[in-house]
Amino acid sequence: MAIVRADNLSKAFRVADKQPGLGGTLRHFVQRRWRTVDAVREVSFAIEPGERVGFLGPNGAGKTTTLKMLSGLIHPSGGRAEVAGFEPRRRQRRFLEAITLVMGQKQQLLWDLPPLDSLLLNAAVYGLDDGEARRRIAELAEMLELGPELTRPVRKLSLGERMKAELMAALLHRPQVLFLDEPTLGLDINAQVRVREFLEAYNRRHGATLLLTSHYMADITALCPRVLLIHQGRLFHDGSLEELASRLAPCREVRLELRDPVPAETLAAFGEVQQLQGRQVRLLIPRGQLTGQVARLLAELAVEDLEVRDPPIEDLIGQVFREGEVRAGAMT
Repeated sequence: MAIVRADNLSKAFRVADKQPGLGGTLRHFVQRRWRTVDAVREVSFAIEPGERVGFLGPNGAGKTTTLKMLSGLIHPSGGRAEVAGFEPRRRQRRFLEAITLVMGQKQQLLWDLPPLDSLLLNAAVYGLDDGEARRRIAELAEMLELGPELTRPVRKLSLGERMKAELMAALLHRPQVLFLDEPTLGLDINAQVRVREFLEAYNRRHGATLLLTSHYMADITALCPRVLLIHQGRLFHDGSLEELASRLAPCREVRLELRDPVPAETLAAFGEVQQLQGRQVRLLIPRGQLTGQVARLLAELAVEDLEVRDPPIEDLIGQVFREGEVRAGAMT
């Protein structure tokens, strides 16, 4: 049974439409005009317990709005959501104990207090006794490699240390479902890697379900075997990253350095010749034929070096977004 389910989930906002300048301000004051913005439009998906799913889309695509509906912060305009067996909009205590929402742009730690004080406060809110709270704090601190930082004021911590402490505060009650909105936003490369490793280890240790948004493709490729792609409020891809790569890039690129130059006609028997400069060769070979053709290349030609590449995942995702924009334009 799915632990997170969205059925035709939609959200429309009514926003004031104000024209610039003094005249626009006066008209806005006297006779306000409104328009409707469809932030999320009939989004449907289901996530099984323990899955790690990436939720991708450009700015304004509807990712954060969807997460807020799933966590009960805003009510949907249409459709239905169910998380851990609960309807999010009702915000029942057991539902709140089953989820957490981490937003990279927001913080819940008190700025002038050490993280440990906020963690103990959170433990009291969730009804954890002091012994259990300290055991969980020690476990999370070990996983995140935090020690003395827990007793220093939050304002004196680095951005990476603060993000780790935020994760501790969000996970202290051991939620079943983690909604993560840009958890590595603004972090340096090393801090991003540590946060990813922690989330993977936490998922493995506690079986938690992750729904993650990020503009860093490394977060998605490292953590999420499955991706949801949303554009202009509409979901237009739900599948594995591998399926996405296979659909958009049916061939793989093989780069060769040969001992001696070989005619293009000979190389064409192995794949589509993209580039031939002396002993340097670049071929495109269909994925299904790759193993056999590489074996033939090594057996029949004097190969000094061979490299097999996939197109960058960022390029593939960008291509899917462009496809989604075309589809969205055709539907309006």
